Amino acid sequence: MMDRKRRALAARHLVGALLLATLATTSAGRARAVELIPSFGITKSTDTNAGDAQAFGGLALRAPVLPFLKLEGGIGYRQDSFANGDVTVRQWPVTASAWVQLLPMIYAGGGLGWYRTTTDYRNPILEDATGDKVGVHLGGGLEVPVAPHLGLDLNGRYIFMQKDKNNIQVPTTFNPDFWTLSLGLAFKI
Repeated sequence: MMDRKRRALAARHLVGALLLATLATTSAGRARAVELIPSFGITKSTDTNAGDAQAFGGLALRAPVLPFLKLEGGIGYRQDSFANGDVTVRQWPVTASAWVQLLPMIYAGGGLGWYRTTTDYRNPILEDATGDKVGVHLGGGLEVPVAPHLGLDLNGRYIFMQKDKNNIQVPTTFNPDFWTLSLGLAFKI
């Protein structure tokens, strides 16, 4: 009885390994090159005192590591205004993301970001401040090929800033600090 269970378990492991190997070898030929993605978009704070959505820009480098998984590193610039323009917050996010692509052209995932943040006050009595913050982002996107080495990349993210940069936590409720929506050109290099 025990030998039969062991053989059945071994057979399942063998079938699973063969399926994984088949998937890896058939997908390797379709693997995409590294992509350089300059992008522009809009960003909006969810704070009730925030101003209108603002333009922002970024640059990302995205690379496939598995047929269904891409890793991305990016840098950007964003700005928000609060209290009728009396407070301006500028950020330079440096992000790392993992994107799962189970369907062609559609991806989803998330990652972490380091946000160099400068707060400028219109009132000269208040002192401007610059510091570092950490944020977690969740989102997804759509990749649309337009030429053999060029595509359009539409990406949306919700960003959850962390209260303590030494204790990063995955959001348990949907209450993002801001969102971004960008359109980029994906150059395959």
